[in-house]
Amino acid sequence: MKRFVGTGVALVTPFDENGALDRDSLRSLVHYVITQGVDFLVVLGTTAESATLTAAEKAEVADIVVRENQGRLPLMAGVGGNNTQEIVRELKEYTWLKDFQAVLSITPYYNKPNQEGLLAHFKAVAAASPLPLCLYNVPGRTGVNMRTETVARLETECPGVMALKEASGDLEQATQLLKCKREGFTLLSGDDALTLPLMAMGFEGVISVLANAVPGACVKLVESLRNGNLAAARKVHLALADLCRALFEEGNPAGVKAALHAIGVIRCNTLRLPLLPASEGLYDRIRALMQALSY
Repeated sequence: MKRFVGTGVALVTPFDENGALDRDSLRSLVHYVITQGVDFLVVLGTTAESATLTAAEKAEVADIVVRENQGRLPLMAGVGGNNTQEIVRELKEYTWLKDFQAVLSITPYYNKPNQEGLLAHFKAVAAASPLPLCLYNVPGRTGVNMRTETVARLETECPGVMALKEASGDLEQATQLLKCKREGFTLLSGDDALTLPLMAMGFEGVISVLANAVPGACVKLVESLRNGNLAAARKVHLALADLCRALFEEGNPAGVKAALHAIGVIRCNTLRLPLLPASEGLYDRIRALMQALSY
């Protein structure tokens, strides 16, 4: 079973001025982050605006990333939602998953299941998945927090559950996750602002939004932490702090798409409704922050 550790990138989905998939910009983005040294790619997560993509568009995005990657990095695909039966169906019908090494699946949003509901949901998803499963806990987006004891049960009862992307923002919960995790289970930060403290505690990497825009700096932060060089990691963390805050000021992926457009990695600064591009003032501030970075 492939372990996903280090710097992962939650890739955005570039759109053209008409809101259609921008294939060339997606290839440009994949090339950009790979050449900057990231460790793995995450396709069709929430940062990819996957809730607005059709099944055909998802298949095309996956195909473009696979072709541009050329087998260089491990690939993780987002397959999740709030309809368990639909996720199970997708996992069985998405033939393009054959080119991936893991599935990322978010806690169900809006429904607000209790912990037993989360357990039953992920047991069904794990049983249907043809690939190892990375759980994604992000209560700020979904309205439900998957508690440590639920994660521990899934680790024990579902051998295919191999990792957790943790974005609760609760360092005490992160501590308990570290204390109870089984050997070989991977804990990943799902919050760029907390990568340093989480990895200092024992997490093994990050699935990063920020790494779309500044992959080299994110790699340096993560590698410094993995090598025990806290002073170097602290320097990068502080240098990125203002940019990281700005990228999420008007929601994700508005900020990171503004950054990618400002540096020419993507051609158009387009999001699909109900999301809108960053305001003009925020765009200008993000561009200035990108220009000021030495990474």
